[in-house]
Amino acid sequence: MEGITKEFPGVKALSNVNFRLYPGEVHALMGENGAGKSTLIKALTGVYSIDKGSVILEGEPIHVSTPLEAQELGISTVYQEVNLCPNLSVTENIFIGREIMKHGRINWAEMNRRASELLSSRLNLNIEVTDLLSTYSVAVQQMIAIARALNVSAKVLILDEPTSSLDRDEVSQLFSVIRKLKEEGLSIVFVSHFLDQIYEISDRITVLRNGNWIGEYMTDQLPRLQLVSKMIGKDLDDLESLTSHGKKGSNQKKGELFLKAKELTKKGNIQPFNLEMYQGEIVGLAGLLGSGRTEVARLLFGADKNDDGEIEIKGRKTQLKTPRHAISNGIAFCSENRKTEGIIPDLTIRENMILAMQATQGWFKYIPRKKQVEIANEYIGILNINPANPEQLIKNLSGGNQQKVMLARWLITNPDLLILDEPTRGIDVGAKGEMMNLMQSLSEEGMSILFVSSELEEVLRTCRRIAVLRDRKLVSEKENSDQLTQQDIMKEMAGGDLA
Repeated sequence: MEGITKEFPGVKALSNVNFRLYPGEVHALMGENGAGKSTLIKALTGVYSIDKGSVILEGEPIHVSTPLEAQELGISTVYQEVNLCPNLSVTENIFIGREIMKHGRINWAEMNRRASELLSSRLNLNIEVTDLLSTYSVAVQQMIAIARALNVSAKVLILDEPTSSLDRDEVSQLFSVIRKLKEEGLSIVFVSHFLDQIYEISDRITVLRNGNWIGEYMTDQLPRLQLVSKMIGKDLDDLESLTSHGKKGSNQKKGELFLKAKELTKKGNIQPFNLEMYQGEIVGLAGLLGSGRTEVARLLFGADKNDDGEIEIKGRKTQLKTPRHAISNGIAFCSENRKTEGIIPDLTIRENMILAMQATQGWFKYIPRKKQVEIANEYIGILNINPANPEQLIKNLSGGNQQKVMLARWLITNPDLLILDEPTRGIDVGAKGEMMNLMQSLSEEGMSILFVSSELEEVLRTCRRIAVLRDRKLVSEKENSDQLTQQDIMKEMAGGDLA
């Protein structure tokens, strides 16, 4: 790809960007949220038209106008958000648009056989392919999306944040598949914010920043700190300060008790648990995918109704029957699933931001437009949201910047308890540092924060206490200290000795 330029109304997403990919290599595409990674991928695969520049495949110029054309040329993509049909079976999702026919009818037996063989032989995933996709976890759905891409791609496989919903074992399984495909000569574009994964699997790295091409580097010749410096445009000294690993969590002061959950439970979701949240305290929820972290968060926000147990807020027994009850009691919840539980895609940044505040005031006490703009501009600055235009449609923002808008929505309401479910998933290193610093500032101002994260290093860095979940049960709670390590937490998560 040479000199690729792409503009949207008010946004220059790509400016003269170059990218080259060799057979049998894994090429990492790196950059902050809004750097242009997803736009470049969508320009290659026909989702977006290219304003300027050219694309050459195996020495021949190509002009891709639709994703179907890209697939026919041997270019397939698996996006960060699983774009499959939950109301169809696993087999139907893998073969949709390319069904196997026999005597004028769909040959279901052959399709089911091939789907099972594809999943088991290439992804080591043994599941019932006739079941609806919706019956499987997000992690399994991600693997099925990858299987579909493998099934149609012959030359180029693009993986856009493929591991964001996978646990460690599933990541290892995926990497085994990637190495096998690489040996077969397949070219793979790999997009991820996990630096460990980039250095484990990639051969080459291209860095973008603010829609501009920064450079192309061999992975084994680019130190990690230099990579991050190029991504976020900060000097190494500034970067070391931003990514310092000091345990800030253990220094938090415990204020008065805000919330107390006693034997709270929902059958089939989470076993009875006890949890206390004090003012100005950050509490972490750690556990593997499916351990019950999100289930705890949803109960505390009234998104799910408890079957038994009780909640006290400021010493008063309270029923959180709905999110509206939670909001009126000073609780805010930033969901990990921003696509279906967060953003309103056809509204602007400003409109998305003020929704929660408007809801707390009631629809008959309309917030004046001038006040809305002031609020939006303030939080665009605080959270460094890009583009810095409150009238930009939120669907045109990168995933990480959409996440920041969701966070702003709740910060505007000035909650007593802020529940953050995977707030750093899919955002870049610089934004993660900013998020950690923001959480510390909010905690110092007296806000309680429940922090759900798969990243143990983040949990240890920010939290005063850490509650560990396993198999939908809260199994232990630990005070953070310099002696507490990731291995200690992992041992609790695993339920025994790490060996």
